[in-house]
Amino acid sequence: MSKIEHIGVIRLSAMGDVAMTVPVLRAFSLRYPETKITVVSRPFFKPFFEGIPNVHFFAVDLKERHKGFIGLLRLFSDLRKLGIDAIADLHNVLRSKIVRNLFVLSGKKAAFTDKGRAGKKALTRAENKIFQPLKPMVERHCETFGKLGFSIVISQPVFPEKATLSSEIISATGNKNEKWIGIAPFAQYDSKVYPLDLMQKVIDGLSQGKFKILLFGGGEKEIQQLNQLKNNHENVMVMAGKLKFQQELDVISNLDIMLSMDSGNAHIAAMLGVNVITLWGATHPYAGFSPFDQPLENCITSDREKYPKLPTSVYGNKKIEGYHDAMRSILPETIIDTIKKELI
Repeated sequence: MSKIEHIGVIRLSAMGDVAMTVPVLRAFSLRYPETKITVVSRPFFKPFFEGIPNVHFFAVDLKERHKGFIGLLRLFSDLRKLGIDAIADLHNVLRSKIVRNLFVLSGKKAAFTDKGRAGKKALTRAENKIFQPLKPMVERHCETFGKLGFSIVISQPVFPEKATLSSEIISATGNKNEKWIGIAPFAQYDSKVYPLDLMQKVIDGLSQGKFKILLFGGGEKEIQQLNQLKNNHENVMVMAGKLKFQQELDVISNLDIMLSMDSGNAHIAAMLGVNVITLWGATHPYAGFSPFDQPLENCITSDREKYPKLPTSVYGNKKIEGYHDAMRSILPETIIDTIKKELI
């Protein structure tokens, strides 16, 4: 088989999962500067990959041009025209499998990420649970490139420089004259969201220090809740709804620390080299989704002595009776102390 010079990388969603591919591709581009990468993903995620040498972006159009089976045939055709000679399928779902297999049928090499489903099932089941850490997704993605003949080392990652803040961003954040703490208190599923009354205590406690606290979220309901969490503190700012996505990434890159649920914001901050503290409810870092290059002690988990069936889910989409208050076992003081320890 001829030398691979151009790899198509497929990872269509979700935000945190796409963000987890960034450290892998950054490491790849440093080690293999002659090999071109084209990332195939949703248009919204394009800013994640800006500035990575030799990494290009192909915006998939799943609503029109690339919708349905005929659309996937078009996607294969569009990608083939780019001269892609191998596929790294980091998503491994029906859509990506179809495109991947079309490349294989056309004589190209392909590899896909093994998501370790059996291990995740054993970790999250109620009975006969096997509670042990699974391989991080970032390492699984590295293995996928290894199958194509490209070994990647991520043990000493290189992160981008902090973004320069534009005057438009500074008008929303103010100048950076103190440590910046980002807080992203929401997640896709309720079982992963720290109770807002307790988050209020965290914000109230941190606001007493010489910090600026920036609150992240999106959508009208979340913005209303963030404005309540602000609670008239002058050093607490709501970022949601004020900036474009690229500008938000620039702000996050300038944070000194990010407090997040098990959610996309944790992975965005981690891919930018920001220290991340994560809070875990129904899910657990052992499933392989802890933020990249962060110490395990910065993953604050709910009390498994009180709630022995945790984790009950890989993604937080399963509800178990009697477990809706699991995150209340994480004390606000624990979170505040962990953050302050990282900042001082």
